[in-house]
Amino acid sequence: MNIVTCVKVVPEDQDIQVNGDRTLDYSKAHAVVSTYDLNAIEASAQAAKAAGAKHFAVTAGPASINDSKNNKNILARGVDELYMAADDALADMDAKASAAALAQIIKGIEGVDLVVCGDGSADLYAQQTDVQLACALDLPVVTAASKIELADGKAVVTRTLENEVEVVEVPLPAVISVLPDIALPRIAGMRDIMMAGKKPVHQVSVDAAAKGVEVIETLAPVPAPRKKVVFDAANDGDVAKFVAAIAECIR
Repeated sequence: MNIVTCVKVVPEDQDIQVNGDRTLDYSKAHAVVSTYDLNAIEASAQAAKAAGAKHFAVTAGPASINDSKNNKNILARGVDELYMAADDALADMDAKASAAALAQIIKGIEGVDLVVCGDGSADLYAQQTDVQLACALDLPVVTAASKIELADGKAVVTRTLENEVEVVEVPLPAVISVLPDIALPRIAGMRDIMMAGKKPVHQVSVDAAAKGVEVIETLAPVPAPRKKVVFDAANDGDVAKFVAAIAECIR
């Protein structure tokens, strides 16, 4: 059995700066693995260990994603091999283009039984790559997975939805996207990191696909003006006013 986890390398959000005109400056933002994909990697690693499967990771993006530190970060988390398409022609892909690129990579890996995606990406969070990837691979898809059990050529998936919990069964191969709380990402030890440096990183080429969405402009939200109200607990009624003000803000 072979399990593939889709991984996206994104700018570190805390390093993104907002310019005076509300445009975003990514020049000082380090490239990191999307937080949601760390959970997906861990869920896949646990499933692969339980099933005695081989665990691959695939990623696509601009040339800058080919970073030895990030590669080791992925491979040190229970991943056996990494497949990467790093080309500036793949920069700024939307969900449709990302799915097309990932599908090309996955089709080059023999015997893939399960493809795991994160719930979304830390930059766009469109929550569309999983379903579009399944369409590109012509596979069934299950979303919102909080638990995955593999046996007898099928996956039993627990889906945690807003008002209910479902348990569904899907034949393999399939695409499954997982919720962030499905698994707590491991902290890789020094031995894991050293071993990661010896694991295969395959550089592959894919054709850039047309985007499904045209981004006209990306701006930071207009900051809300501060009310500058001061409450003094020593004054009668100020504690109640403070609580009421907090309640009004969170409604």
